[in-house]
Amino acid sequence: MRILLAEDDKRLGRLVEYMLTQKKFQVEWITNGADIYEYAMYSEYDILILDWMLPNVSGIDACRKLREDGYEKAILMLTAKDSLEDRVTGLDAGADDYLVKPFEFDELLARLRALGRRSTQKIQQEVVEIGDFTLNRTTKILKKKNQVIQLSPREFQLFDLLAQNLGVVVPRDIILDRIWGLERDITSNNIDSYMKILRKKLNEVDGNIAIKTVRGIGYRLEA
Repeated sequence: MRILLAEDDKRLGRLVEYMLTQKKFQVEWITNGADIYEYAMYSEYDILILDWMLPNVSGIDACRKLREDGYEKAILMLTAKDSLEDRVTGLDAGADDYLVKPFEFDELLARLRALGRRSTQKIQQEVVEIGDFTLNRTTKILKKKNQVIQLSPREFQLFDLLAQNLGVVVPRDIILDRIWGLERDITSNNIDSYMKILRKKLNEVDGNIAIKTVRGIGYRLEA
């Protein structure tokens, strides 16, 4: 597995590079945030590990730019920022997972393995039609005919997961794993809140699809 590590703390970067190399990962380590975009877009990495605070271009800004330009590989954000608000900001910027410093190396490995499993899942169709709706995974846009339904990055991820399993119940624990990874501050109540927002946005355009709650299990998208 090829890893791009962007970390300006030389002691930590050197340690992480060494430890991951010992575990048979191929690691390329950079220290300047301005280099992230070019390295990520023009080289084949399986996972990016980005420090939030980097010189010239922050990891969070680089992450947001990459996602805006259609970058689809897994991104793990490293940061000393540990408030729930900061974590949500990182995830909504497009990070797949979030690890707070200081961290145990075994936890970093576990998160990389989880991200690696997701990245090896079968490639989905880039544009799919669900009832009256069109879902474009490249542009991250959901439309009903020519009307765009504005979704946050997290809302889009949730809808996309349900769309991939159309007509099938997606359990809550699968939603938590696929969307939030090992993020421990996210609960089933957070899922309920997001689903409520998604339902409201779908109802506002009178679509012929619906998100159904399967009590005690999870959610199912029906067309």
